[in-house]
Amino acid sequence: MGALQSILRNYRVVLARRDNRLGIKLWERGDLEAAQTALRRATRRHPEYASALSNLGMVLIECGQQEEGLALLRRAVEVDPRHAGALNNLGVAMILGNNPVAAVQHLQAAIDADPQLSEAHANLLGPLMEICAWPALDLKVKEILALAERSPPEVWAERVRPFDLLALPVPRELQRAAGRHHAAKLARGVSGARAAPAPPAANRLRIGYVSSDFRNHATTHLCVGLFGRHDRSRFEVTAYSFGPGDGSVYRRRIEAESEHFVDISALSLEEAVQRIARDGIHILVDMKGYTGGGRPEIFARRPAPIQINYLGYPESMQAPFMDYIVGDRVVIPEADAGDWYSEAVAWFPGAYQINDREQAIDERTPSRAEQGLPERGFVYCCFNNNYKVEPRIFSSWMRILREVPDSVLWLYRSNVPAKYALWKAAERHGVERRRLVFASSLPKPQHLARLRLADLFLDTHYYNAHTTTTDALWAGVPVLTWPGETFASRVAASLLTAVGLPDLIAPSQQAYERRAIALAAEPQALAALRSRLAVNRLSTPLFDTGAHVRHLESAFETMWATRTRGERPRSFQVAP
Repeated sequence: MGALQSILRNYRVVLARRDNRLGIKLWERGDLEAAQTALRRATRRHPEYASALSNLGMVLIECGQQEEGLALLRRAVEVDPRHAGALNNLGVAMILGNNPVAAVQHLQAAIDADPQLSEAHANLLGPLMEICAWPALDLKVKEILALAERSPPEVWAERVRPFDLLALPVPRELQRAAGRHHAAKLARGVSGARAAPAPPAANRLRIGYVSSDFRNHATTHLCVGLFGRHDRSRFEVTAYSFGPGDGSVYRRRIEAESEHFVDISALSLEEAVQRIARDGIHILVDMKGYTGGGRPEIFARRPAPIQINYLGYPESMQAPFMDYIVGDRVVIPEADAGDWYSEAVAWFPGAYQINDREQAIDERTPSRAEQGLPERGFVYCCFNNNYKVEPRIFSSWMRILREVPDSVLWLYRSNVPAKYALWKAAERHGVERRRLVFASSLPKPQHLARLRLADLFLDTHYYNAHTTTTDALWAGVPVLTWPGETFASRVAASLLTAVGLPDLIAPSQQAYERRAIALAAEPQALAALRSRLAVNRLSTPLFDTGAHVRHLESAFETMWATRTRGERPRSFQVAP
């Protein structure tokens, strides 16, 4: 009897492994329902199978069943505490659950169990940045640089995500190489271009916007006014959403103002591609790129004849399946277009970034005391996410605080560990922790109202404030920036140029510090800046949402005309 039971058990294990492999294939194809069925069958046949438990847990989380998914991930690690894949998946679940400290612990455990597990190395960078764990992050960057020196991209680029590199002090060549590697992976095994849709009916181009962020999200705060402003006599607009619906005013507005709103979150990859192709979209716009939650694999399968990288990913995707990128002459200087961008550039007049002219600001400005700020003294602020804050710019901020008595730096607190890490870093610079004040999250109108309490917004360097720059400018707060060489590091300069404040673009780190210190000592100069901003806010292109949409429409027509002439995508200037 014992021998028969052993045979049956081994047979069930074999079947469970087969089901697990099938579940992984279905998961990779985006067929989550079928993947869940296969993986549940695997766990019934072999309840202690850590790999199947872990994979099923991740599939359930992607399906929105977080509680059961997380329980399965924890169970997988209990069954096999050294299972690197299960530890990595649990780390990813912690990232999605906004628990970066636990994410770091599990991902480091995955690397300890399997030092060659590239996924864990790549996943670890983000949470280290989120908690401002700079010593550990510095070691990871040195590892990447050393590996890149002796290995081809197919080795070292597997350990990074292109988006994370935008905020790290790495050579631009590595950012480009990582983008190319990930694009090549997405395009591998994909068949040739699909048949082009029929010519525009009744002279209407069919435009598709694709994103997971049609909800209360920073990108949507910028573009919420886009969809309803299109000229419907010339454009038929569809918003394709593969993210969660949160019932927010942003989601409701996009659903109401788009001509078509299509939720593709439950569709497999192939089903989503087929749906877009079946809709006959002429121009498909990726509003995510390689950012978290993006689905560039949709674009790799070419559901539309023209595909554009716009707004969400501030860099070239280095992908042969992306035809254009929307930029301006500040974020993408003409000399950079050929060398650093695989896409042809549509240069916008003014800023490439759309902004919402109707964004509400609470009428009541809170008191300083209510926000934990001192009653007197200069208030510098930076409401960027923690991952953009790094040692080089932080050292500038600390030198500025030391030179300006009674000043404070007002920061956004996205997690408690980052707050304590920054307090300790300040003390190492000889600055008392009380001079770093942390703000919690608020609804957007209240956040914009409290921003009025700040005197000057200090931008980050490698990855600028984007939405947060326009938040500050909309609230009437001047922004000081020190641009770098990349798209992500030049956005604030673009926005300041468009709003008529180019004198707040510092040419160097030293100039940035001197200007921040001088403005605290010269209240009349600061008042003049604020007055100019108050006038320019509604008289310059930056917050002219309607004009931006007209520029976008003009760009679409130029792109389509280029294609109908049988020409390859080419860079061009959009006429104002």
